[in-house]
Amino acid sequence: MELLQLQYFLTVARTEHMTEAAQSLHVTQSSLSKTIQRLEEDLGVPLFDRTGRRLRLNEFGRRFLLRAERALFELEQGKQEMNDLSSPENGCIELAVTTASTLPQLLREFRAKRPNVQFHVQMVRTQKMAALLHRGEVDFCLSSPPIEDSDIESQVVFIDPILVAVPKGHRLADRSSVSLAELKDEWFVGVKKGFGARDFVDSLCQSAGFVPRFVYEGDEPARLSSLVEAEIGIAFMPSTARNLREPIRYLQVEDHELIRKIALSWHRSRYISRAAQEFREVVVEYFKNISMER
Repeated sequence: MELLQLQYFLTVARTEHMTEAAQSLHVTQSSLSKTIQRLEEDLGVPLFDRTGRRLRLNEFGRRFLLRAERALFELEQGKQEMNDLSSPENGCIELAVTTASTLPQLLREFRAKRPNVQFHVQMVRTQKMAALLHRGEVDFCLSSPPIEDSDIESQVVFIDPILVAVPKGHRLADRSSVSLAELKDEWFVGVKKGFGARDFVDSLCQSAGFVPRFVYEGDEPARLSSLVEAEIGIAFMPSTARNLREPIRYLQVEDHELIRKIALSWHRSRYISRAAQEFREVVVEYFKNISMER
């Protein structure tokens, strides 16, 4: 059994399509098919049920996939540990986030400590984060809500109040707080369903007797303030995303605990490099300082 066979098998298992897997691996389909066939011959069992070019993992394949992922995961951990030992001042931190409002300052503070460490940040939904951590594709996830998984450690680093953002000339602009019931006839701008904060707010509004009406739903939370300022709609926004220099008023929500929990998560079995450990310390300290300032 060869390492290349395992790597090819994982790609085919995840796509369940020989052509797509070959394109992803940048190899010919015939070469990929022969490699998978040799692996099945080595194991003495078929790993897929085949229908034309479409494949489905069978029971043998599903069981072997768990072993193969674990084996490649450990090899990747070993590679990272060797890189860390040979070049502790360098490296790259892979980060997935659901919230980007605090990222610039966080990365700036860490860059000041470790200027040679690179970053790769991707915005994803919470539902996808556990899979990224299990596959070892990211070191940390910064999410709201926290990830719930027995193999993943989630540390809540900040309790972030959710406020109502209204434009300067809005009927509620002179208020400091508002009840949810008073918002039932408003038009809203927000992120799409599936984002933790959106789903949470939707459920609270429904408990208050109405379904919020959205005129804009997007994937970029940072765009919401400009839409509020343009009087397209009002928005539920976390306190960490507010910009007091903008002509927007932020109101607290009465009679409801409207908060989001921001958590830093990592895989319990994953090797944590020195740079990654220091990044975790910077994140915890950053949010601790924010909490003390409030």
